[in-house]
Amino acid sequence: MPKVISTNHTSFTVSDLDQSLAFFRDVLGFDITSKAPRAPNLIQKITGIDDAEVMIAYVRGPGHSVELIEFINPEKRETFRPRACDLGFCHIAYDVEGLDQLIHDAKHYGVFPEGEIVTIDQGPNAGARIVYLRDKDGITFELIEKTL
Repeated sequence: MPKVISTNHTSFTVSDLDQSLAFFRDVLGFDITSKAPRAPNLIQKITGIDDAEVMIAYVRGPGHSVELIEFINPEKRETFRPRACDLGFCHIAYDVEGLDQLIHDAKHYGVFPEGEIVTIDQGPNAGARIVYLRDKDGITFELIEKTL
């Protein structure tokens, strides 16, 4: 019987791979596990994008890998910045400690709060402080600081 056996990674397309890597490494504490170009013909077949050329890096945090892709070609690309209420919006959520310091540190990398820090009053995260942060590419990070 076919089934999903695990999550391999989450991927984001970014405008500046080195800046995104620095944020994941310096603010979130992830390890950079690889950074290399990929064969253009393979990327073109996978994505269906003619003339695609990429640099891809992987970062590893607690229990999960994130793939960051910077397209070198094609040069013409669309910018997609949906709001949380728009179809296609997505975010990645992390349980954290030191929420206020993470928010402060993120600003140096161009990653800013999207709304306010709130304390959740119901559901599985009841009692937790939560904030959405967003980078210049529109990638949204939900940081969740649970009380002990």
